[in-house]
Amino acid sequence: MNDDIRICMIGAGNLSTRRIYPNLGAAGAELVGIADIDQAKRERNARRFGGTPYEDWEQMLEEKKPDGVIICIGPEQHPVFAQRVLRKGFPVYTEKPPATDAATALEVARTANETGLLCMTAFKKRYTGAADRARAWLAEYPEEDRLSISADYCSAPYSHQSPRSSFLLDFAIHMIDLVPYLFGEVSEVFAFSRGLDAFAVSLRFSNGAVGSLNLNCGRSFNIPTEEIELTVKDGNFMTIHNSATWRISKDGKPMEWREPPTFTSAGDSGMDTGHLAEIQDYVAALREGRQTRSAIYESYKSMVVYEAIAASAESGQVVELEYEDVIRNE
Repeated sequence: MNDDIRICMIGAGNLSTRRIYPNLGAAGAELVGIADIDQAKRERNARRFGGTPYEDWEQMLEEKKPDGVIICIGPEQHPVFAQRVLRKGFPVYTEKPPATDAATALEVARTANETGLLCMTAFKKRYTGAADRARAWLAEYPEEDRLSISADYCSAPYSHQSPRSSFLLDFAIHMIDLVPYLFGEVSEVFAFSRGLDAFAVSLRFSNGAVGSLNLNCGRSFNIPTEEIELTVKDGNFMTIHNSATWRISKDGKPMEWREPPTFTSAGDSGMDTGHLAEIQDYVAALREGRQTRSAIYESYKSMVVYEAIAASAESGQVVELEYEDVIRNE
């Protein structure tokens, strides 16, 4: 008996063709349908990965009746299609970001809550082996013992001509999402910026810890330079390098070192980068009827932090964060 999860894809662009389509089979899914307005792209991906090509995504869902739908068509359209697909009765996975603003992401979260269906965002950093190890390590200590977290996360130049070409929303959003996932909910933000190209961000967490982010688009996509430092009281600290290497010290003494035998900035097996792991979580969640670690309401909260950084950089003021509940207050 075939128990593969049946998936339909909306979108057959360059990113999904490189990072999503090739990982579906490895994640235990069967691609049954591909919808894209570009005939050449949908037919190309059908040849390469299987599934029936469609111009009309609604026809595809009606005929294929998949277990889940993956949407990869750009941040402006993610919330539009996510809500339409949810209301048709299908669980959703969208590429990041979930929307271009927090209010719209919250509307998607409310639609998911009202339909009772899974809606997740592909925030790959939550799915790396380093994030898993950091969460397990942090769980060994009381939350009130967390002192600080710092992150250096940078890219090649962005043009900032649209949401898709905005450094803060397209690239830095990964780290903006990861830091609260590791250290807790953010309560205050203060940021300096150099235009749209560089941001120096200070964070205060609800648990009392503090943090800092160095984010800029003056480096390279081909040479990874990502660094994260986590510090807990009494000589306990962890360093993460490029999502793959880490070292942990306990009571001021080296305790653990992990360095993979191979790693490239362009990707690996999909576990160190999170590309395969996030699809595996989506497929498993569909099979098990549960949520994922990057469910849409968590993504909404990351968008609140993103907007606070942008607002603080523009105003020069500390921004206190407020998170609306997923339940509508009528």
